[in-house]
Amino acid sequence: MKLLLLGGNGQLGSHLRRTLPPLGELVVAARSGDQHTLACDIGDSSALRGLLRAQRPDLVINAAAYTAVDKAETEAEQAFAINGEVPGIIGDTVAAWNGSVVHYSTDYVFNGQARSPYLETDATAPLGVYGASKLAGEQTLASSGADHLILRTAWVYSLYGKNFLTTMLRLAAERPSLRVVDDQHGTPTSAGFLSRATARIVEAWMGKSDRRELTGIYHLTNSGDTTWCRFTRAIMEEAVARKRLEHAPAIDAIGTADYPTPAQRPGYSVLSCARVEQAFRLDIPSWRDELCTVLAETH
Repeated sequence: MKLLLLGGNGQLGSHLRRTLPPLGELVVAARSGDQHTLACDIGDSSALRGLLRAQRPDLVINAAAYTAVDKAETEAEQAFAINGEVPGIIGDTVAAWNGSVVHYSTDYVFNGQARSPYLETDATAPLGVYGASKLAGEQTLASSGADHLILRTAWVYSLYGKNFLTTMLRLAAERPSLRVVDDQHGTPTSAGFLSRATARIVEAWMGKSDRRELTGIYHLTNSGDTTWCRFTRAIMEEAVARKRLEHAPAIDAIGTADYPTPAQRPGYSVLSCARVEQAFRLDIPSWRDELCTVLAETH
């Protein structure tokens, strides 16, 4: 099996580069190429189609995305080009040789008014440009004719790159106290878990003769739920215990109204992962256990 990973230098892509090689021949592409990576700006549709046709992969894993949630409010055209149009281009192109696609979406396709975990069949209603652009990508891929899996995830973090975990660890070393929103509920999900789960899913899916029957949307996060504030307190507790921090700053809980942002966030975006667990026999760790695993990693 030949696999093409797009976005190979990003947070998730960097982890997928470690978990996908056992599944077959892995070709990695990123905006900036190097001796191990093909260069491809996926915003250039001609270049993207050229890469796909030159490689003719059995499976494309699209880990590339426009993820600047707040900037998307003023960069809607760019967000929709990357998040909305690219998945459809990938699907349309690889369908010519019966290629398949794994693509990542987001909890931000929902409006956050639910009070129990969202199912894949629940109505979508994104609150901002980012969520709307990701929903558009789901739709263009679904209509492309390619076999596909759309994995909606949430609150992705790791020890590498710019994300909530690394930001909080940096701020904790600089400030005596932090103010963190405590009325947005979701599930922190590590990029390491996502990459391991993706490899397991791909192995099971691509080995099936009835692959088309499994095509569609799945929710994939760690289990449980928390708030940004409680997540921060857990980060500090575990980081101090593992001597990543000398001491934890004071953590003050605030409301969303106390921390206005250009993009509106859903107040509740917990996703039910029952469907993916059943379909691919996944064992999903809790967000807190996974945080401990991540903070125990060595650089």
